Amino acid sequence: MTPPPRLPKDTPPPMTDLKLQALDADDLKVLSAHCQDAVVAIGDMAFEATSHRFALVCNRFDWAAASRRSGWFSRKTFERRRAGLRFERVTAVKVTGFDPRPGRENAAPAMTLLAITYTPIEPDGPAGQITLMFGGGAAVRLDVELIEAELRDLGAVWSTDNKPDHDASAGAKPAATTKS
Repeated sequence: MTPPPRLPKDTPPPMTDLKLQALDADDLKVLSAHCQDAVVAIGDMAFEATSHRFALVCNRFDWAAASRRSGWFSRKTFERRRAGLRFERVTAVKVTGFDPRPGRENAAPAMTLLAITYTPIEPDGPAGQITLMFGGGAAVRLDVELIEAELRDLGAVWSTDNKPDHDASAGAKPAATTKS
């Protein structure tokens, strides 16, 4: 039997699809880190009131793969991945900075997700507010009974030459608004 071929020492491990769950505020911080700089089309967000579910589909920048690309001989391209993000136990949704109704998109057709935060209503209670903060001051606030969220890659992966630049000057265009 022939042994499998050996990969060069600096070859990154094969990436499997990301599947993460958040059940508390610390877990939600991990989801936020993986979703930082995700590009979200306004039409790819939905609240299902009867199911108490808010979900969105995004093109997330793969920061884990980008961190493995270091050194002189590494590739200079980065990756984006199609991903789904859903929140359960949602009792209400409020938006600011854009109009979510179809055909009434008064913001850019897509927004950049910067962070996901959680604020408890009572110090010891599970209920609280999850806020999805987007570039340009837009935000989605979810009132939740408790934290129950999932981030799941949907399989599509593509290369991009653009890496989000958080050190860009305030007057410069955000890198995530260029080619995705």
